[in-house]
Amino acid sequence: LNNLVALTSNQPGFVPLLINGRPLKSINQFYNKRKAELQSQLKGNRSSSSRLGRLTRCRHQKVDNYLHHTSRQIVNLLASQKIGTLVIGKNARWKNEINLGKRTNQNFVSIPHARLIEMLKYKAELMGIKVIEQEESYTSKSNFLNLDPIPVYGNIGAQDAKFSGKRIKRGLYKTSCGRLINADVNGAYNILRKAIPNAFSNGIESCVAQPRRVNPLEVKAKEGPGASRVM
Repeated sequence: LNNLVALTSNQPGFVPLLINGRPLKSINQFYNKRKAELQSQLKGNRSSSSRLGRLTRCRHQKVDNYLHHTSRQIVNLLASQKIGTLVIGKNARWKNEINLGKRTNQNFVSIPHARLIEMLKYKAELMGIKVIEQEESYTSKSNFLNLDPIPVYGNIGAQDAKFSGKRIKRGLYKTSCGRLINADVNGAYNILRKAIPNAFSNGIESCVAQPRRVNPLEVKAKEGPGASRVM
């Protein structure tokens, strides 16, 4: 959850991009803590107050701003690289079945992934970029470097699938031959080939495995006002 987005491509030499998710976690942690404090001060049967309302609006504005900058940076990058299709991994079961502990779950469900997908879709479409939403079951378990099969959750035989690697901790995936790859990058490559099976028909030799991580707000500050091409 330290990465909000992992962006990869089958375009030769494309450097995977990780969008830092920690700023959103920080926003939510402050909000949840402050909200609990204000709720403890409520008297009688009151369930809200003007201060709680202001806190919630402020949180929503900060989150929305971060998501807007994130989606803008992604679409601008695709346009600059002349990439015409955006595949978005989406799993309808992710919020209900994920089990990462109470605190992590609180941060996970507090991040409006559907809102980010909505922003990506309309900004991409404005730039003439096709958007595909792809269910992402088993993409984190499959080894991209070996082009492991990627079954669909619930299909016959899916639970019996064998993979030539595994996640050894939250941020790393280790292949059967001992090679390490960023786990989110591995998953993103797999989502792409699950949506477009022939995406890597020419091989994976030109694929870059080492990502770069960015905070979209810092990128915007470096570019200066008016630098973004998509609103």
